[in-house]
Amino acid sequence: MDFIEKIKADMYEAMKKKEKIKTGTLRTLLAKLKDKQINSGKVLSESECLNLIKMLVKQRRESYVMYEKANRQDLAQKESAELKILEQYLPKVMSEEKTKNLIIKLIDEIGVTDISQIGKIMPHIMKNGGGSIDGKMANKILRELLS
Repeated sequence: MDFIEKIKADMYEAMKKKEKIKTGTLRTLLAKLKDKQINSGKVLSESECLNLIKMLVKQRRESYVMYEKANRQDLAQKESAELKILEQYLPKVMSEEKTKNLIIKLIDEIGVTDISQIGKIMPHIMKNGGGSIDGKMANKILRELLS
């Protein structure tokens, strides 16, 4: 079963169980995936689907923070619930220790010596992490190691 079919099956299951938030979240996700597929004119790969989900997760996190600051608990709870649903479709994030080990290895391989070369190594870190690296955490670790 491909990635989009799994999301559809989960949406239908949520519909049967009358889980409104999950149904709505997955319906929105499927609409975004279908829209991207139509715009690109080809079947989306799993990595393209994951990138779209990561974007939606980031949007939900930002919205959650905004609603918390505005003291809108009702909207913050909705964003939090949608965030948890979307995160289920993402691969598990690499631990901080594993991320640090990968970064140290890549620093040695590429020969990066100072923080001005951060743009040179970050793409390698993200590529070698296989989609399971938290970019913010990697950037923070990299800055600590190079400064």
